[in-house]
Amino acid sequence: MDATYDVVVIGGGAAGLSGALALSRARRKVLVIDSGQPRNAPAQGVHVLLGHEGVPPRELLAAGRAEVTGYGGEIVTGTVTAAERLDGGRFRVVLADGSAVEAARLLVATGLVDELPPVPGLAGRWGREVLHCPYCHGWEVRDQAIGVVATSPLAVHQALLWRQWSDDVILFLHTAPEPGEEAREQLAARGITVVEGELTGIVVTGDRLTGVRLAGGREVPRQALAVGTRLDARLDGLDGLGLETAEQEMNGFVIGTYLPADAMGKTAVPGVYVAGNVHNVVDQVVSASAAGVRAGAAINADLVAEEAAAAVAARRAAIAAAPPGHIPGEVTDEEFWDGRYRQSRRIWSGDPNAALVREVTDLPPGTALDLGSGEGGDAIWLARKGWRVTAADISGVALRRAARHAEEAGVGKQIDWQRHDLGESFPEGTYDLVTACYLHSSKDMPRERILRRAAAAVAPGGVLLVAGHAGWPAWQQHDHPDVHFPTPQEVFDSLEPAEGEWEVLRSEEFERTQNDPDGRPTTRRDNVLMIRRR
Repeated sequence: MDATYDVVVIGGGAAGLSGALALSRARRKVLVIDSGQPRNAPAQGVHVLLGHEGVPPRELLAAGRAEVTGYGGEIVTGTVTAAERLDGGRFRVVLADGSAVEAARLLVATGLVDELPPVPGLAGRWGREVLHCPYCHGWEVRDQAIGVVATSPLAVHQALLWRQWSDDVILFLHTAPEPGEEAREQLAARGITVVEGELTGIVVTGDRLTGVRLAGGREVPRQALAVGTRLDARLDGLDGLGLETAEQEMNGFVIGTYLPADAMGKTAVPGVYVAGNVHNVVDQVVSASAAGVRAGAAINADLVAEEAAAAVAARRAAIAAAPPGHIPGEVTDEEFWDGRYRQSRRIWSGDPNAALVREVTDLPPGTALDLGSGEGGDAIWLARKGWRVTAADISGVALRRAARHAEEAGVGKQIDWQRHDLGESFPEGTYDLVTACYLHSSKDMPRERILRRAAAAVAPGGVLLVAGHAGWPAWQQHDHPDVHFPTPQEVFDSLEPAEGEWEVLRSEEFERTQNDPDGRPTTRRDNVLMIRRR
């Protein structure tokens, strides 16, 4: 065994192996711990299992084990003596030999303990001529002399069931209460004899059950006995998990205990799932197997969700730790900006950029293109001034947020929100105003090429406004000497303007107020280039 697993399955019967098979095929690291003593071991065959009718129990389990290990699952023979939930949500399972393993999830498929009536000799014939389920064993004892050993009011129903397989059925009242008049009438109508008195033993001849012995010595010939056992969830060694059993009732009578769980096997203890008879006391092999598959799928889905959440947290941490203008190599620009905007309900102040307000306030409104629109502060301000705005950004999160802000501001119909990775695609058309305020991203963003496309989108007589940082903020410690903040003249030259094509309206650095991360006001140097197409 290794030290850690995705899932440890406790119990290697039909439910446990089916769950392990589903999980192993899902490429999970799985360990099955099984005592090697299946509840149905005494039975000659497993029945009502399509395609495997009558297969010996150990043969079925051997095939199941081979299938699990064939997909990389591990199986160890042993018993669990302790299990506990660790800090952080993982589990530690200790085996009787002293070895221990850890797992992210547990699947408990430990089955049931059958408590037989204390009749001498009965337990020794269990699974042979002493039976409990007519659907599992009725065909094999059809037309034989069958006795039903009553221990509860459910015995009448049991006798009526077994009557389907034989017309020679006796109900031994043993320790059960007297049947009522209606029950007596039903039994008589079906030809079922009722015999009073407790059973004191069974009669075996030549290694075959041949009858029962009553108090007083009377012997009644029988070839098979049906017994309703008490069915209790097997939870040896699992006390440390905090699992709580509930009483299983049938027709108002408690027949045993089970572990409550939802339809997919999820218990009240986070990370612990159940399948098979430990949860459903009437499960047969086929339904226990199905429950194991369901639980396995639920566990895998649970782990997938946990892993996705961890990956998101790691990615967000990488994004949050990245210095301005730098994006971690494993994160795309779109993922970076989506992640950054998801960090809080609002990243920016919601106010328009000061450079935009200062330079554009006196311009007559027309059509505008806002590149890198973010949460929409500039676009909404322009729309309020009467502009028809096309706003483009790489982040769908930002655009959806901006659209809500625009609706709240009453200008939603004046803004067309478009998602673009401006290095790959660009809004169509020409505009009276094109703005690119603080269009900074990763070092791989083709900013100069984007600004040339921005210039090409300016209509004759229209204006291009480019605002950007002139250097690192005073509080930002960095070790990125390769990062260059272009001057306004360098921005203009990068546009590759034709002679006389543009009139420069403003080209300068300026100082603005900005709070540092602790909320203290400070100043920062930025620059602005504003040009008009002649």
